[in-house]
This record gives sequence, structure tokens and C-alpha cells, in this order.
Amino acid sequence: MVVAQPPSRSPTRETGAAADVLRVANLGVRLDHVPILEDVSFHVRRGTTLAIVGPNGAGKTTLFRVLLGLVPHTGTVEWSGPVRVGYVPQHFVVTDVPITVRDFLGFKSEAGFEESLAAVGLEGGVLRKRLDILSGGEMQRVLIAWAVLDRPNVLLFDEPTATVDIGSEDMLYEALNRLEKESNITVLLITHDIHIASQYSDAVLALNRTVRFFGAPSRLSEPDLLMEIFGSGSGLAEHKHDFGSRGFR
Repeated sequence: MVVAQPPSRSPTRETGAAADVLRVANLGVRLDHVPILEDVSFHVRRGTTLAIVGPNGAGKTTLFRVLLGLVPHTGTVEWSGPVRVGYVPQHFVVTDVPITVRDFLGFKSEAGFEESLAAVGLEGGVLRKRLDILSGGEMQRVLIAWAVLDRPNVLLFDEPTATVDIGSEDMLYEALNRLEKESNITVLLITHDIHIASQYSDAVLALNRTVRFFGAPSRLSEPDLLMEIFGSGSGLAEHKHDFGSRGFR
């Protein structure tokens, strides 16, 4: 395992987010006596983004389920202060259900729809649309709007762009970047995209049943480290994004 202290990427984060919002120590998960996660330890600073990478079956989604309190585990999961967690799943399938965006958001709250939609770059007119006619990018942004309706201070995203086209990916990450900056939200993000992990996040946690790496995202350019994380196969997508012109960290 390779462990390095994740650096803060801006002076404001050094002073304003020095405290950890989450500390996980010696975490273990077994399902039907099969080890899924073993001896997983890491921490997340408040107001930062942690990218979680690893091959399929590495235990990334299981980790999220632990953080959501859905899976029994050994070890400790410690949240600091009052925490409200929002979650955006990898898949959300809607077929032939006559429900509008307004109806869907209304299951969670009675107000604040326009504000939440604006936070993810959608206009109020989308409220009248049915869920089953939304594009992949629109659907994912509606799910993010749903997740932030009750003003969480931590957001968990499981492959948020897995079902959208490449042209919509930048809009989604712009929305996440804006939410994090304006609301000081802590983001935990599962991704297979090496460019997202290295250029969008403040720290990277690489899992393959246990921790293979925890540290600075800039290290993901090192071939030896990628071999340590993924073995001889390629585990990360290599989409190219123009982050520089969009103000990403």
C-alpha cells in the first residue's frame, strides 16, 4: 500500500477546512463470510473532494453503503459534527412512469426546487418534464438537485457520469465544482476516469479490497502506482476534458 498525506490545493482550504469531516479506521466488511473490504483507513477534510478509484469489484460501492449505514462492518467510521449526507446512485432507471421532475422532487421536499435546479445548471422549466424523456445528463443533474434539496454538507456520488454522453460530463462536473465552492460541501466521488480523479479531486483513495493508495491525485500519472492499484490491466477510463478553461482545480 502507498500512503501519502493529501495536500490542500488552496490557501483557503488550508485554514478553513483543516478539520476532518470523516475518519475511517481499520474498516472491514464480510458478506457471506467473503472479505469485501479489509483494513481500510483514510480521512476526508471538510469542504474537499475525495475521488475513490479501483477496478471493478474493488469494494468502492460497498464503502459507500457502509458510510450510509446500510452494511455491517468492523472498524470505525467517525463523522465529525452534525452531518447531513446526500447520495446520488450510479443507476436510476425510469420507464413509462408518468411522473414529472416537480413530482419527483416533491417526494423529498415541498419547496426549494428552483434553487436546487439552478445549483446544477437547470432552469425551472424542466420541472414540467417527465422523468422518462430527460436526457442522461439532465437526469443526473436532476438527481443531484434531489440530493441537495435538504442542504446536505456531504455528497456521495457513485459514478455520476456512467450513463451520460461525454458532452454532458463537463456540465455535471461544473455543477459539482460550483456546489462545492459555493456551499462548502464535502464530496466523495467514485470514478473510473483518470482525468476526473487526478484533476478534479483534492485527494485520491485507491481500493482493491484494501487501500492501495491514499494521497495526492497528481500521483496518478505514475505508471508504477497505476500498476500497484490496477495490476496489469487498465482500470481507469482515459477521457479527455478541458478543465483548464472551466476553472477546475
